[in-house]
Amino acid sequence: MPAVQENELGITVYAPALVSTDSRPLAIVHGMERALPGVSLEWTISQEGKRIPLLNREAWLARGRPDGGGFPLVCNGDERYPVSVSGWELSAVSAPGGQAELDVQVALPLAEKGIAAAADVLEAVAEDARAFWGHATPFNASVDIARQTKNWAANPRPPPRGLPALKLPEKIRSPEIPHRLGWLNYWSAATARAIGFPDPARDTELLSRARRTATGGWVVRLTDALLDLDNPAHLDALKRAYERFPEIGGRAAP
Repeated sequence: MPAVQENELGITVYAPALVSTDSRPLAIVHGMERALPGVSLEWTISQEGKRIPLLNREAWLARGRPDGGGFPLVCNGDERYPVSVSGWELSAVSAPGGQAELDVQVALPLAEKGIAAAADVLEAVAEDARAFWGHATPFNASVDIARQTKNWAANPRPPPRGLPALKLPEKIRSPEIPHRLGWLNYWSAATARAIGFPDPARDTELLSRARRTATGGWVVRLTDALLDLDNPAHLDALKRAYERFPEIGGRAAP
């Protein structure tokens, strides 16, 4: 499930839709376990909110979601340090470029251990999903960032904090274009090319907080500390990144 509480750090990545006998769901789970030593994702959660041990996790994941594409939620058994991951299918009519996508959503505790591991978890999930792009963002900041995506007919109010308005995903021309920014950003090699990153002359600051992945993508951290939009310096960093990459959110002229 995504981060839905103030004590959660949410990770979301967008990847090509699953196909028959796709091995990526299990690879994503294994990647998370490597990035989170001591965490074993061998459980799920019932509709009543109870944790249920999975006797055959691989078969559970392979069955997919009963309500459509994607893969069902798996989690650890520790209610004091809850970690979960699930996958959802975005239909072609609601995804960029008219291409169905896999939306992978991870929730980590907003605690020292979860924050410290966030970049490794984001990279592992994104690379194992073969994602186009993704981000890791604390709940409070993600609320305002999500409000940047505008259906002007339904809500004519501008986004909060002077942030730029972003197009709905289905209005964005290709799946390589990120819908939005986050605290930590994963950009595949294709996404980095699409948005023009890196430019050594303009991206010195971002490159100081970036690292290359094994597949040629990037993990880019907007701020050293956890993104807090009540901090003027953090809000300015987010605004500068949007100015630097007008493609993000479909804002660049066609």
